[in-house]
Amino acid sequence: MPTNNLIGKVAFVTGGSRGIGAAIAKRLASEGAAVTITYSSAPQKAEEVIRSIESTGGRGLALRADSADAKALQDAIAETVRTFGRLDVLVNNAGLATIGPLHEFTLEDFDRSVAVNVRGVFVASQAAAHHMTEGGRIIMIGSVNADRIPFAGGSVYAMTKAAVAGLTRGLARDLGPRGITVNTIQPGPVETDMNPANGPFAETLKSFMAVKRYARGDEIAAMVAYLAGPEADFVTGSSLTIDGGFGA
Repeated sequence: MPTNNLIGKVAFVTGGSRGIGAAIAKRLASEGAAVTITYSSAPQKAEEVIRSIESTGGRGLALRADSADAKALQDAIAETVRTFGRLDVLVNNAGLATIGPLHEFTLEDFDRSVAVNVRGVFVASQAAAHHMTEGGRIIMIGSVNADRIPFAGGSVYAMTKAAVAGLTRGLARDLGPRGITVNTIQPGPVETDMNPANGPFAETLKSFMAVKRYARGDEIAAMVAYLAGPEADFVTGSSLTIDGGFGA
């Protein structure tokens, strides 16, 4: 349940127009934060998220910024600080899950996956950290596939999420002296428009899990809210798994 732990704080959520990102943006707003979301397409969905936030008295801002575009990300973070006066929480949520066999995986797909899932995370973290003070939070949305990839075709995706987990540990060391924590959340299968619980791979994925269902976006958002709040002040450099036993 919302606790108002983030009143007076400002959060920035990449890829916040739908799915997990939208759930995170709404939850952080319900905790009292002003929230900026980025989107790369479908501005209507982004505006729907902002209207939902504003309908309950919150403050929100939607900015177009492809996470593969470093300048767009940097400019969006700067615009957030100009609009709201500060930045306290970064959630690196935007990501691609390009799956395919090795012999069919194009170099363009590889480069795009790295650009969004790894380079974009670094760029946003670097830009956000410049504005953060003590108590700042950087939260990555990784994947349980960083640790376990029990199906063929996910090698590049797994690689990018493992890279994020390593980056998290390094950034925790870099930013800890400034009182900024850095953590990764590693979800298992989560029900979204892109990955529906009744999709073609759903039953296979559920067979790997102890809890035979997909997670809900609000369950991931609740863990983000915990890491963003004061109770997680001593948690940093960690990978927190929420996967229904996928990796058990």
